[in-house]
Amino acid sequence: MAVTSEATTLWVGDLTSGAGTTTLDSSKVAAFPVSWAARAQGVAGMTNPEELLGAAHSACFSMALANALATFGTPPGNLQVTAAVTFDPAEGVTGSHLLVSAQVHGISEEDFERIAAEAKANCPVSRALAGIPITLEANLA
Repeated sequence: MAVTSEATTLWVGDLTSGAGTTTLDSSKVAAFPVSWAARAQGVAGMTNPEELLGAAHSACFSMALANALATFGTPPGNLQVTAAVTFDPAEGVTGSHLLVSAQVHGISEEDFERIAAEAKANCPVSRALAGIPITLEANLA
């Protein structure tokens, strides 16, 4: 069964001096202030589309990697995944870097790196981001 998730942004004003609020409609768990300054320069207390994209990518990859490790017979004790999404105002989104630290018992570094690379390739958000470079740095803790 397909699930459709929704978020809404209410924007007021022009691009550079305006601002908005992005609300997670489906879950109703959060609303985030957004602005061009937060996106182009980084502003404390505000988010941007790339940070939200990073949240989606890190969550999706975590699920894909946990599943792949369990299928291999070595479920993770825990995974910490950071997705660093880069935005250049002149070029747009230019990449996503996945940084993984994992506690997994009974797996070799070689098998872990192979499974992490497969999870990166098969993660639905990674596939949706096929137009940008996605890099991976995965280590056993």
